[in-house]
Amino acid sequence: MCAWNPAAEDDERQARDDVHMNLLGAWQLVSYTAHGADGEVIHPLGHTPYGLIIYTPEGYMSAQLGRGDRLPLSTPRLEEATPDELAGAAAAYVAYGGPFEVVDRHTVKHHVTTSLFPNWIGRTQVRTVQFAGSFLRLGVSTPTRIWGAERTAELTWNRLV
Repeated sequence: MCAWNPAAEDDERQARDDVHMNLLGAWQLVSYTAHGADGEVIHPLGHTPYGLIIYTPEGYMSAQLGRGDRLPLSTPRLEEATPDELAGAAAAYVAYGGPFEVVDRHTVKHHVTTSLFPNWIGRTQVRTVQFAGSFLRLGVSTPTRIWGAERTAELTWNRLV
């Protein structure tokens, strides 16, 4: 039986609070890579992705990511685009948001309430967290199917202001 250690509980709570505070604000996507068990590295949104992830003090997050080479639609009005254009635009974009929860000093959960990919709504996206100066690295906590193979993913973000 383990002895209750209030100091350790306080340390863990403080670590979660520190991660929460460090996440707050806006971050610009620098890179998005996925690594296969065989060592293959792919760039799911190409070599020049763009994106923004925001964490609010109220406990919400929103992430928007896209391929840097996404083609513009042939029309200025979304509802006038062809089904093929819309499918291409959606396939090159990731968007989701909802409440977030810092689990421990290395893990954050995104509880998805809105998403371009409807299958994510009502689910939780678990991410590993690592800070390095003005950079934030979010990773997929366990290998997941990404573009046809089991891979781990890492997204690097740079703090905006």
